[in-house]
Amino acid sequence: MTKLFWNVLKVSPVIAATLLSANSALANEVNQQATSVAQLSQEANSIGQVTSVSQFSDVQPTDWAFQSLQSLVERYGCVAGYPNGTFRGNRALSRYEFAAGLNACLDRVNELIATATADMVSKEDLATLQRLQEEFSAELATLRGRVDALEARTAELEANQFSTTTKLRGEAIFGVSQAFGDKQADQNNNPDDNPNLDSNITFSNRVRLSLQSSFTGKDMLQTRLNAGNFTSLNTNVTGTNMTQLGYESGGGNSVTIDKLNYAFNLSEKIRVRIDATGGELNENVNVFNPDFASSGSGALSRYGRFSPIYRQAGDGTGITVNVNPQGALNLSAAYFATGRNNAANPADGRSLFDGSNTIFGQLAFKPSKSFNVGLAYARTYQRGGTGSDAVNLFGSTGSTSANRPFGGDTRTEADNYGLQLSFNPSAKVTLGGWVGYTTANALTGNTNRDADMFYWGTTLGWKDFGREGNTLGLVFGQPPKVTGGSGGITKEASTSYHLEGLYKMKVSDNILITPGLLVIFNPEHNDNNDTIYVGTLRTTFSF
Repeated sequence: MTKLFWNVLKVSPVIAATLLSANSALANEVNQQATSVAQLSQEANSIGQVTSVSQFSDVQPTDWAFQSLQSLVERYGCVAGYPNGTFRGNRALSRYEFAAGLNACLDRVNELIATATADMVSKEDLATLQRLQEEFSAELATLRGRVDALEARTAELEANQFSTTTKLRGEAIFGVSQAFGDKQADQNNNPDDNPNLDSNITFSNRVRLSLQSSFTGKDMLQTRLNAGNFTSLNTNVTGTNMTQLGYESGGGNSVTIDKLNYAFNLSEKIRVRIDATGGELNENVNVFNPDFASSGSGALSRYGRFSPIYRQAGDGTGITVNVNPQGALNLSAAYFATGRNNAANPADGRSLFDGSNTIFGQLAFKPSKSFNVGLAYARTYQRGGTGSDAVNLFGSTGSTSANRPFGGDTRTEADNYGLQLSFNPSAKVTLGGWVGYTTANALTGNTNRDADMFYWGTTLGWKDFGREGNTLGLVFGQPPKVTGGSGGITKEASTSYHLEGLYKMKVSDNILITPGLLVIFNPEHNDNNDTIYVGTLRTTFSF
């Protein structure tokens, strides 16, 4: 068997293809054929030719195959090894490695014949080549027919493809939810005056279609269409924003372009992303919460997805730069004109630099594969107003007082500090957490007013819990709270706690069902308010 292998190594790459297909039917689908070709290329690129058998650190003269290896190297120069200088002769040979070695040997044989040095190719070698060609003539004919059919089908696909530069990705969410509790939350000390929490079961949807175009292979233009019909479980329903779900999207299923951005490499170590609209820091930088960050497959609540410091872009317009000078370090910097239409409005107090804005910076440090930590800072200015212009320091997470400590129409500037980390004690368990501190100052009205806010959160993700592909998730923390201030600003009386449990069930690669329960203790940081519960079932289809 060994002798036959070394003989085969001297012959045609067509025979290699035949041997690869022997005793196994070729797949009929084009994508399977393409995968095999890609794998062959990858394997071939991972090995390198050697000029002497002594270059292999794991091959000794006492090895039984030493003479055969030496002969192949010296006579044909077509033996390949791995980049670390090993031959790995004791491990099983993959079909792709066999094909790569066979192809290299045959190229060398053809080269010797073409350069009139055919005397280096023995008659025995040529006889072996002829015998194998005759023996596998039927298989070769079958293979040629399959290759011809594959080429025809590939040409048809290329002629009818959607685009040569653009891929379409989609996500559809069906959500069933209901809030429970005796009374709506309120910030006053007389909760008996609060209206009853009358919430019925709702069934809502959200659909997103993302067109991702690449023109150089290393850039990406994203155009995302969004439609949804959620009624937010916020102050209008439960009396607090602390009950908001992370995948809500309203608008009566009207289709809008909610994201438009372009990312490219400025150099090998610098990545730039420009957001024309719908910019979010959580999509541009590391948020250290991989199991919970996505709205479609992560945490069920808005607060449980990631630290509120990453909501400072406000769906705005801006630029983000990520620099990776070394393997363990990553630097990020960003500027955003916050709000969807702020940058496009030339009016006084608006535009790219004159309106509400955020300056953001982050240093991420990953000393090992299992530990990752980040320090973040954001300087924000919000001009205030009504509706979407109202001050909203934490992206509608936390209490109303924390989001607008001086009122929604008061111009406010704030310094935000955040510490985030994630830790993998094992391949299946991920622990994460964040802590944040914010100081805010009023710029209109009584400008001597300032406020301090504090928040924290912890997460646990357990993969393959109960069944392979499923994930158990737990989130616990304190949403943003006013902890002190001056000029009439005092700390909130008590503390709210956010508790969330979810279980992601992987039905298939494209369907994920996630039931879960959200519990808010002392809503709005007021222990006079009743505990509020939100039950939800999210089904996510991705394609």
